[in-house]
Amino acid sequence: MRNLSLTLLIITALMGCSGKNMDDVQYGSVPTIVPGTTFTGDGSAVSYLALGDSYTIGESVPAAQSFPYQLSAALNKANYKAAQPVIIARTGWTTDELINEIKAQNITRKFDIVTLLIGVNNQYRNYNINTYRTEFVQLLNTALIYANGNKKRVFVISIPDWGVTPFGQGRDRTQIAKEINAYNAINKEESDKAGVSYTNITPISRQAIADPTLVASDGLHPSGRMYMLWVDMLVNEVAKNLQVK
Repeated sequence: MRNLSLTLLIITALMGCSGKNMDDVQYGSVPTIVPGTTFTGDGSAVSYLALGDSYTIGESVPAAQSFPYQLSAALNKANYKAAQPVIIARTGWTTDELINEIKAQNITRKFDIVTLLIGVNNQYRNYNINTYRTEFVQLLNTALIYANGNKKRVFVISIPDWGVTPFGQGRDRTQIAKEINAYNAINKEESDKAGVSYTNITPISRQAIADPTLVASDGLHPSGRMYMLWVDMLVNEVAKNLQVK
């Protein structure tokens, strides 16, 4: 969200110590992967590229509590040898900004798994939703290139609903939810067309309206505990698809 960091500084100052830290939460629960599964690659560590925005870098939580790092940790707990994720993401990025940074970084290597979560800032800035579709498809195709064309190794994650957070208080939460649903309808449709995995974490994000432990201390972004719930949904799908060449 454009210049959202300034807004967050104001929100944090107003909240003082009222935000709940999640340092006492145990992260990275052991996934329920089918026993006996092993990565059928070349024996090297599973490489992972995470593409997105603040929800991918884990704004306002330690890096280890972000969902890409928790996903890598969960795979390791399940006896997969997973490398630390390579992350191209920044708070506030829209689809076009992510596209531009991917071009700027010009990473040429391929990855065993690629995740993509993008779009909330398009919605927040009230960008044209049809432009989102076009740019999301471009990013999806880029993710497939990084996954060496393997559809089983690309994992799209739905956009969470920020309207239920303390930051969304006083705003039209019904309208925000409606717009988030419209964006997710697009990324789900395009993911299905491309034949890649889609994980719908939006219902989990909406639990935050009644559970403050799911929100980071900034009053807007997910806590490490919420990211853990995302990973609990995602890790089995990732592990299953690592078996498919």
